[in-house]
Amino acid sequence: MKESFLPVGKLPSNTKHNNNLPAKNNGGVASYWPKGGFFMKKIILTLSLVICALLVIWGCTKSSNNNETTTQTKTSTSTETTAKAETTDNNTTNVADTSVQADDMGVDGLSTEKVVWGPGRAENHQQPTDPVMLNSQYKNLGARFILDDKKSICLTFDEGYENGFTPAILDTLKEKNVKAIFFVTYDFAKDNPKLIKRMIDEGHIVGNHTYRHYTMDEVDTATAKEEITFLHNFIKKNFNYEMTLFRFPKGEFSQSTLALAKDLGYKSVFWSFAYADWDTQNQSDEKTALNEITKYLHPGEIMLLHAVSKTNASILGNVIDEAQKQGYKFTTNV
Repeated sequence: MKESFLPVGKLPSNTKHNNNLPAKNNGGVASYWPKGGFFMKKIILTLSLVICALLVIWGCTKSSNNNETTTQTKTSTSTETTAKAETTDNNTTNVADTSVQADDMGVDGLSTEKVVWGPGRAENHQQPTDPVMLNSQYKNLGARFILDDKKSICLTFDEGYENGFTPAILDTLKEKNVKAIFFVTYDFAKDNPKLIKRMIDEGHIVGNHTYRHYTMDEVDTATAKEEITFLHNFIKKNFNYEMTLFRFPKGEFSQSTLALAKDLGYKSVFWSFAYADWDTQNQSDEKTALNEITKYLHPGEIMLLHAVSKTNASILGNVIDEAQKQGYKFTTNV
């Protein structure tokens, strides 16, 4: 707000002082000062400066409050929009809003906003659109959601702990001459060295599924880095094996944590199909599970299964047979 102030009058150089006369009126501004006027002039000057300063401070404070209100309104609107975007029904793959706000930018210039990737679904054995879109969006950060080779399927298993079924899974894979990727945690590797060795010896790929299965974007950068490097170093030291594939716990990631994994020498492998097989107390029967898996087979599929599932171990041979019957081959080349 622009403020105008009247100037303080100045005595003309050719005017003589008459200490007994009042000041001549020049439009309300004194043209000279009576006796003792020097000190009065200093007081009025000081008061004028104080009033100016107070008006400037008041104007700045008002502007700051207006800006704060505007910022709060924009933030509230943005949050509400994102929340609406993430609301889906139970049968729809949920891909979080990946738009980047200024406050979500990390020090490396990449977004720290968490993206949640869920189970993929393919209608009529067609490629699901979301994995294809995410492949393109995050390719430069080393992420894979679906294969480029449309005649192949990649079979992957998450190994958080051993529930007694991994040996049977390995037996079936050996019988069918199929290779798979096993994403293991530190606890699994530490407690099951013979299984890790067997995976390596039989030509499967062992992937990194973190040290403590932390959500990578809910911890600081140093901890997120340790989630990868601690297990990497353990496997290298104890099995002389260099891991290069990484799977994010729960499929939760951001641009920043994808870049972190890539900088540590890893490609991040997600999936284009998964189903609810991880709950050992709520397993589907074999017929239902087999139908659930095979009806969604699609070109370039990265299939996620959990090795803790007794059902998965029982039907794995039939899943492989059906996929091959539909013309697919199995690969670990992601």
